[in-house]
Amino acid sequence: MKALIIATNKFEDSELFYPYYRLKEAEIEVDVASPKGQTISGKHGIEIESDLKIGNAVVEDYELLVIPGGRSPEHLRLEAPEVIELVKKFDASDKLIAAICHGAQLLISANILENRKATCYWSIRDDLENAGAEFVDQSVVVDENIITARHPPDNPDFMRKVLGKLKD
Repeated sequence: MKALIIATNKFEDSELFYPYYRLKEAEIEVDVASPKGQTISGKHGIEIESDLKIGNAVVEDYELLVIPGGRSPEHLRLEAPEVIELVKKFDASDKLIAAICHGAQLLISANILENRKATCYWSIRDDLENAGAEFVDQSVVVDENIITARHPPDNPDFMRKVLGKLKD
């Protein structure tokens, strides 16, 4: 089993590293993709080396897409517009997509939330609802192949749901 985490600079450190290590603990292979395949740095300065460029990611190679929040999602839309197509392909293939906090911005831009339940960081709630989603104010929301969480304190609940869904 294999997971893909997509991010760029200014990601929320805990929202990338918590899923990264929980997935590895579960013996799931994890690739990190960034716009240029470069080393990226979180909001708090922790760095991680990317395994590949976002544009080189092949949906069929993965069972899970993880989208951390922070400033990364808004920067990805500008630095790597191909990320939107990648998210759409994961959804069209009914692959599991897990987005936390501002990670929902990529789901909004990919236009895949209409008539679905989701959660996100409070400051993008209006964007989520304007994209046609029903906002649910709880730590984690699962709607078919999409799992969303609000913010870093929800990491434990978020990853329990993600790992549980991967086992189904």
